[in-house]
Amino acid sequence: MKKIILTTVLALGSIVAFAQKPSPSLLNPTNHTLVLVDYESQMAFPVTSISIEQLRNNTALIAGASKIFKVPTVVTTVAEESFSGPVFPEVQEFYPKATSNYIDRTTMNTWEDVNAYKAIVGKGKKTIVFGGLWTSVCIVGPVLSAINDGYTVYVVTDASGDVSKEAHEMAVTRMVQAGAKPITSLQYLLELQRDWARGETYKAVTDLVVKYGGSYGIGIQYSRAVIKH
Repeated sequence: MKKIILTTVLALGSIVAFAQKPSPSLLNPTNHTLVLVDYESQMAFPVTSISIEQLRNNTALIAGASKIFKVPTVVTTVAEESFSGPVFPEVQEFYPKATSNYIDRTTMNTWEDVNAYKAIVGKGKKTIVFGGLWTSVCIVGPVLSAINDGYTVYVVTDASGDVSKEAHEMAVTRMVQAGAKPITSLQYLLELQRDWARGETYKAVTDLVVKYGGSYGIGIQYSRAVIKH
């Protein structure tokens, strides 16, 4: 009987220990590089797959998350001064042009630009998270290329946009079929935080959500004022 009890206790202990181990497919602050692609005025003008307000908020969530958690981040633009214009204010808020090394390209596929490619792979991470404009061109290109080169790739689908809903959805489908993992902006932020007991980032994360997280942010604002926690 004692042997049965001991075996049961050991088995339960193993289950508990296993349950506390997170999946290696979850993102954390040190296992990936974030690439922000062409969040520029001209690129945003024709976007209809998502409202520009929502796109800007979602972009702020992932840019802010990467800054809070010190994720290696590459900001790349296409023909910034001659055609596509300045980077979103929501990117500049966390990665000001004056202090950040934006990589400007002529190629539609970031992976084919020598400087951008070196900057991305030079971070030394085998997992890359992409978000940007347009989904069917400037995101599909580097995502398929990175997968082909053996990288694990995530795409922040609601921080990307395209000229039509169909263009965006078909691009996401194509990337997922090739092995890319879809993720959303708020999911990205919360996956990095993962535990509300992590007090060193708690306030910064909740402040970011209050500012850019829509109804969820309003809920946090309410709880701070009324519930007082």
